[in-house]
Amino acid sequence: MARKVIYWITTGFVGVMGVFAGMAYLMGSQEAVTGFAHVGYPQQLRILLGIAKPLGAIALLVPGWPRLKEWAYAGFTFAWIAAIVAHYRADGAAAAAPPAVFLVVLAVSYLTRPAGR
Repeated sequence: MARKVIYWITTGFVGVMGVFAGMAYLMGSQEAVTGFAHVGYPQQLRILLGIAKPLGAIALLVPGWPRLKEWAYAGFTFAWIAAIVAHYRADGAAAAAPPAVFLVVLAVSYLTRPAGR
């Protein structure tokens, strides 16, 4: 039972973060635009991630489609590893901590997922 609770808490967190990040990226919030520019990423990547992150969140939260969930986990993993590297190179270890925490939460979600997910 505890495993199921941990799964849903971590997966819900990843889902909420994916939706909110996607909305901020697509709406062109000043923080997102300047953040991407600061780490040296093109704004086209902001749009691409703005579409991909909410779709990945939906894939993780909707029942069924185990292969699609694997792709969503992989996509979030790649995005957050890239964010860790970009923030570390731009501002040092302290700036890389938040995406590293998100990556750990994602790993906990993946490791506690039920067999059918």
